[in-house]
Amino acid sequence: MNRNSDTRLILPFLEGFYERFAQPLAFFGLRVTVGALLIVEGWPKIKAPYAMAGFTESIGLYPGWFWSALLAVMQFTGGLLILAGFLTRPAALANGLMLAVTFWFHWTHPYGDLALTPSGMSAAQALGQTLLTEDGLRNLAADGGAMFLHQVQFKAEGLSALWTVAALFLAAFGAGPLSVDRTILKREF
Repeated sequence: MNRNSDTRLILPFLEGFYERFAQPLAFFGLRVTVGALLIVEGWPKIKAPYAMAGFTESIGLYPGWFWSALLAVMQFTGGLLILAGFLTRPAALANGLMLAVTFWFHWTHPYGDLALTPSGMSAAQALGQTLLTEDGLRNLAADGGAMFLHQVQFKAEGLSALWTVAALFLAAFGAGPLSVDRTILKREF
């Protein structure tokens, strides 16, 4: 990123450090993180590309089999492209829009109390030795799981929002200097 000529640094001697080291490394770290997470999240969908057909139809995307497979390929392949820094902007834009829908879904469809059914609580307590610590089980039982549910919902919304913004940032600003786009192609989409 080129600094705006109107912007002056408080410590001007750091300009070279920012432009030659910090910014390239920040772009690289963000791109690798977003790409790797998309690959990890997309791999199970690639293995079962039609598994999300019912879900995609439930949010209005018909036919579900088509959208489920398309989203699986988009997420996994987009993750590979972003990770490599190749065609980063279109891959990040497509995935950023998909992640925005994910955020919208978590925001408008909270987990709610139905996630804390008596049978679910019993299962959590039965699996307590491998799933939860003793303190975790006590806390879960003390408030009926309300705090746990709040944390799960907060993470679903918060991580979806953060991931959406990160992908859209890469769509807007590109892969950064340490990428196939800029080092081999010498151009960006």
